[in-house]
Amino acid sequence: MTATDIIRLTLSQRIMRRVKRAAGGWGVFVQGFIEHPVMVGSIIPSSRFTIRKMLAPVKWDECALFVEYGPGVGTFCRPVLDHLRRDGKLIVIDTNPLYIDYLKATISDSRFAAVLGSAADVEAIVKAQGYDHADYVLSGLPFSTLPDGVGPAIAAATHRVLRPGGAFLVYQFSAKARDFMARHFRRIDAGFEWRNVLPCQLFWGWKE
Repeated sequence: MTATDIIRLTLSQRIMRRVKRAAGGWGVFVQGFIEHPVMVGSIIPSSRFTIRKMLAPVKWDECALFVEYGPGVGTFCRPVLDHLRRDGKLIVIDTNPLYIDYLKATISDSRFAAVLGSAADVEAIVKAQGYDHADYVLSGLPFSTLPDGVGPAIAAATHRVLRPGGAFLVYQFSAKARDFMARHFRRIDAGFEWRNVLPCQLFWGWKE
């Protein structure tokens, strides 16, 4: 790398930092999408309507552990923490260190843990946090674009980590996730939210 290349890289990094500071969470979210579009479901965070409808079936008084895959910049994290009981725990898992670092820097709640890792390893992650199972698992991961084998592995691991009566909550732009869920969850409730960019399909897979 030449001296000119180093100067250009340094300037580019400075510009990116200024953009992120100016745009806040939005800037971090967009950067994450640009760098890893296959792993991020949308360039636009979920709407409040999607959040409200997705979380509506959760029985918060029975929720000791809530897990989220692909939290981004925390669009769902704060509503979950607002409802979660005082002795509850929210674990978020993401493969993008940009999002994990941002969440650790902006959410100081003692009930919150951000983990850099794969959702397919949810069982080990949950155990490392001192739990045997999760009550609810939420995912906005784009199952239709995940690498081969990753979607089925996540669906299987999620079913194993959930307690009986728990649920896998999924919001997607396509119905691909339902195909993976159906291999493990006999009961899958479905919904739709058009007040979102883009309108999305909602699924709730219940573990019997």
